[in-house]
Amino acid sequence: MGGYRYRSSGGGRFGGGGFSMGFPPFYGAIKWLVIVNVAVYLLMLALGAFAPMAAFYLSLFAELVPKDVVNGRIWQLVTYSFLHSGLFHILFNMLTLWMFGATLEQDWGDKKFYEFYFFCVVAAGLTTVAVAYTRVLGVSPATPTIGASGGIFGVLIAFAMLHGDQQIMIFPLPFLIKARYVVAILILIALAGALQGIGMRGSGVAYFAHLGGAFFGWVYLRFLPRSGLGFAASEGYFGLRNSYYRWKRRRAARKFEVYMRPVGQLRANP
Repeated sequence: MGGYRYRSSGGGRFGGGGFSMGFPPFYGAIKWLVIVNVAVYLLMLALGAFAPMAAFYLSLFAELVPKDVVNGRIWQLVTYSFLHSGLFHILFNMLTLWMFGATLEQDWGDKKFYEFYFFCVVAAGLTTVAVAYTRVLGVSPATPTIGASGGIFGVLIAFAMLHGDQQIMIFPLPFLIKARYVVAILILIALAGALQGIGMRGSGVAYFAHLGGAFFGWVYLRFLPRSGLGFAASEGYFGLRNSYYRWKRRRAARKFEVYMRPVGQLRANP
């Protein structure tokens, strides 16, 4: 997010000694999400310069428009997160994803991080759709939304919940701030933007998506299985399958008992 992250050098969970300036690792899910987002941004810039109609129709296909989602274009609940409205928009989102998401990926692994990120993206999109139909603050079902901010704010709230005491520096501020306070400030800014209706038109950046991503990021960590939805779903599937096979065996055993009972009676009374 345009700053430097600090990690303590020893003792405790994050160490109890001094601090050293450094950047988190850039690999796995974080690397591919950044690469794809930047590639899409550059593609849209190129199309806008050399094939503006293609850029226009691609935007119509990918941006989140609530009335289109309700009418069946459900892919927009994901594709909108790969479009950005300008350099500072994508720069802020990708730096924030890298600075805060890398630690979560180290904690969870890439599969669970992907699951969490896109869970927040989709939940943020659904929040935007729901709010659009309330027509508050001038928002309508025809209002487009773009940007990865729903997933980004989910990452921020997760970092604050799991690593809130870690201290970071945000450029150009020359002092350290605990991560939970940084996240709280960003959420308050998003809330103020939502209440003022800023960004709902023109740029396509919906502050309600920010808040939806943050809220459902909290829901994911607070209420959903720690192993992740994918693992829980597979366990549930195998549990149901095993229950079905046990039921079939019990049913077959009862049929066999009913069949054997007359045979036993015939042998007892020849």
